Amino acid sequence: MNGSREFEFQDRDFERIRRLLYAHAGIALNDTKRDMVYGRVARRLRATGLGSFEEYLARLESDVGEFEEFVNSLTTNLTAFFRESHHFPVLAALLEEHARRGEVWLWSAACSTGEEAYSMAITAVETLGADAARRVKILGTDLDTRAVRTADLGIYAIERLGHIDEERRKQFFLKGVGDKEGYARVRPEIRAMVRFRPLNLMASEWALRGPFHAIFCRNAMIYFDRAAQRRVLERFARLLHPEGRLFAGHAESLAHSADLWAPVGQSVYRLAANA
Repeated sequence: MNGSREFEFQDRDFERIRRLLYAHAGIALNDTKRDMVYGRVARRLRATGLGSFEEYLARLESDVGEFEEFVNSLTTNLTAFFRESHHFPVLAALLEEHARRGEVWLWSAACSTGEEAYSMAITAVETLGADAARRVKILGTDLDTRAVRTADLGIYAIERLGHIDEERRKQFFLKGVGDKEGYARVRPEIRAMVRFRPLNLMASEWALRGPFHAIFCRNAMIYFDRAAQRRVLERFARLLHPEGRLFAGHAESLAHSADLWAPVGQSVYRLAANA
């Protein structure tokens, strides 16, 4: 089965990896992910200088830092500025309604490398103006610690801004020069609106106070089984403002949690009446 692979990769190795990832992060890997798992974890074997999956998996039991790298290696980070663009006019309307009353709290719950959270901040400035947008506080969290560090830097290759028009680029980004040519950085006033930190949605405690007026958790729950999805959705319900909105991904259905969430638009939900 291993063919010409550099490392032997047995069924027991794959099953152990699946159990570890599910127990820690709620991510359920099916059999079609076997080659992906091999490729990504094999890179960690090379980085650590270990010669087998058995040795590597044994090391994970005592090496907290390497366990973090292991989880990072198996996390999918697919995001873009203003991805699923139909959500942002809904967010703008929510901001207009609540910013008049005081601070507005937003959460990008699977922020990856930060594009989603910064898109939320840009929407706030465009909707409310720079002064009023200071009332908007945005939290970005992700399981992948490397992605969170990238998000906090706010530096992106120019091609990552491909869907942003020129006027927005000039207003909200600084173009790199010299050794930073080919990159752009989110302007300081936008970065100041967002705080990033690691957070595992499967952790026993989130240490978040809420309430959030909007929670974006898009295309993350597709990696969870039904039981894990339910746990996350119950906790979102406890943290959402009574008039807030949950934004899910286009491939995600919350029909199995209709007692908690009622649809109010394309993959946008409010708390159900009896939630």
